[in-house]
Amino acid sequence: MIRLVLASASPARLSVLRAAGIDPLVRVSDVDEDAVIAALPADTTPHAVVNELARAKARTVATALADSDDLTGLGDDLVVVGCDSMLLLDGVLQGKPHTPEVTRNRWQAMAGRNADLITGHCVLRLRATGSAEPAVTAEAVDCSATTVHFAKPEPTELDAYIATGEPLRVAGAFTLDGLGGWFVDRIEGDPSSVVGIGLPLLRRLLQDVGIGVAQLWRAPA
Repeated sequence: MIRLVLASASPARLSVLRAAGIDPLVRVSDVDEDAVIAALPADTTPHAVVNELARAKARTVATALADSDDLTGLGDDLVVVGCDSMLLLDGVLQGKPHTPEVTRNRWQAMAGRNADLITGHCVLRLRATGSAEPAVTAEAVDCSATTVHFAKPEPTELDAYIATGEPLRVAGAFTLDGLGGWFVDRIEGDPSSVVGIGLPLLRRLLQDVGIGVAQLWRAPA
């Protein structure tokens, strides 16, 4: 059985995979996203930025697996999936706002408008070697972009939403599958990608590294 390792602490990504029949092993990458972005050339496109963040997360977890006993314990064939999402608003990538002030400013800028939620995906297929480095036998990287049309929350609604803390810790200061869904009028594209991991794209990337998605589904009860 091929095991999938999710290189993310996101409960939303984990929920999407579980609902789609996969029970991944979760390993958090703890990648310094700001450092990764700072190391990129100034002319790196937004799509390339999220792809590099996803690659950094997947590779960090792959290396950590090789440095522990986990890789051997999981068998000699597994796949690591790293993802990163950012909102492209007025040509500028927006990550997690972290503070109420930034969150409020973000919503004031995007309310009643649309923006693209870009999610980078990196898939690494690994084989155990017994050495300090995993054997990456295949890699596939790509991103998806979904246009999100935002509503205009009333001031009291926005205050209440910010007070929950939810928008402070998610890309673009909103969720589609949580409280933020009340303030999204519609989307154009893949809903799962907006949640954080795009199933149609992930299926294609898995095919690119030689894995059929049905090979990862949990056995029926």
